[in-house]
Amino acid sequence: SNSLALISDAGHMVTDAAALGLALLAQLIARRPPSARHSFGFVRAEALAAFVNSLAMLLLVGWIVYEAVQRLAHPEHVGGKTVLIVAAIGACINIAVAWVLSRDEQSINTRAALVNVLGDLLGSIAAIAAGAVIHFTGWVRIDPILSIFVSLLILKSTVSILRESYHFLMEGVPHHIDYLKIGADLAGIPGVRSVHDLHVWDMSPGEPALIGHLEIDDLDAWPDVLRAVKAMLLDRHGIDHVTLQPEPVLQS
Repeated sequence: SNSLALISDAGHMVTDAAALGLALLAQLIARRPPSARHSFGFVRAEALAAFVNSLAMLLLVGWIVYEAVQRLAHPEHVGGKTVLIVAAIGACINIAVAWVLSRDEQSINTRAALVNVLGDLLGSIAAIAAGAVIHFTGWVRIDPILSIFVSLLILKSTVSILRESYHFLMEGVPHHIDYLKIGADLAGIPGVRSVHDLHVWDMSPGEPALIGHLEIDDLDAWPDVLRAVKAMLLDRHGIDHVTLQPEPVLQS
């Protein structure tokens, strides 16, 4: 059919087929228990898969836009009827896959795959529209125009997933947690003189962890201070995986 919209949709589906396979593999790996060499387990495999999927989507979007610009300048013949039929079949498949993936909203990896499939569905709808317009009017420039429009929609969702997976892989502070407030709250516990080497990250999505060093006035009071610290972190910040090292106040 020589349709850029249909070629883009087909290429996107091939990418998603590989992405879904990678997503499934990542979920299977993530279920493996911790080992002597991987004491944290393999939960980051899902975020890694989402990151790789997003990078592949960015490359695809770049190619689509480039080809679309070329065709706007030099229109090519497109078989509108063929585009219409094939795109309609693709849309039906995408709807079925999107419905299956939408039932799992917790996994970042599954959401990344769902974004790809929704992008496929938009691509199929755009291809259907392009095929109908070309078949009934003969206006072939609608093909690259709709390709660019769909690419921009895909780009917005892809960048969001890319940022989230990158933040998780780089062990960033969870978005719902105020790092500075935690430090202030720790310093405000009776018996705590100062806080340093404080780190907060997600061990797995939705499971924040904290490590740090606390200077305390009296090491003998450490059990009571630790209980107060853990209660505060759980109550105010939702953190229950805590590792803290007590240190005596350094004398100047």
